Amino acid sequence: MKVSKAQVQANRAHIVETASKLFREHGYDGIGIADLMGAAGFTHGGFYKHFGSKADLMAEAAVHGLAQSAEESQGIDLAAFVKYYVSREHRDGPGQGCTLAALCADASRQPAFVKETFAAGIERQLGATELDGDSEREERARKINTMAHAVGAIVLSRACPDDSALAQEILDLCREQILATLPPAVAK
Repeated sequence: MKVSKAQVQANRAHIVETASKLFREHGYDGIGIADLMGAAGFTHGGFYKHFGSKADLMAEAAVHGLAQSAEESQGIDLAAFVKYYVSREHRDGPGQGCTLAALCADASRQPAFVKETFAAGIERQLGATELDGDSEREERARKINTMAHAVGAIVLSRACPDDSALAQEILDLCREQILATLPPAVAK
């Protein structure tokens, strides 16, 4: 039975969405093609009809996850975003959380085109945030500092055992420090 082009595109989109979630949960090396395809409801044999390699899927899944994060960040109250982002809920839900916090360390060991996907996603996320500065350079520095601090807090907290007091301390202290660096009008 022949599958329509529309169905092929829908299947591919479903595979990418599933992979985006599973990569965030397990890392790039923590899940294989067979398990990814199975979770999406397909056999592993169909993988190469959609993608040239696992790295191609990693890049496409990263684009999907990073675009989703940027879209969800548009127009959001920054203080409320920081309070959610640097929280136990976000820390404990990597599959639904930020692609950067879940996969930056993994991406650093991948081919250049995967790293380029992350760089583009970081730029998109920086563009989605508004933090006034005295100059364009100061505003960009403040955005990068805020992003690095928030992502780092999640990464460090996830590296600790789930029931660790240190895991929670990292979140609490970093959230407090990030909010303290935001302009008064934003840090409500």
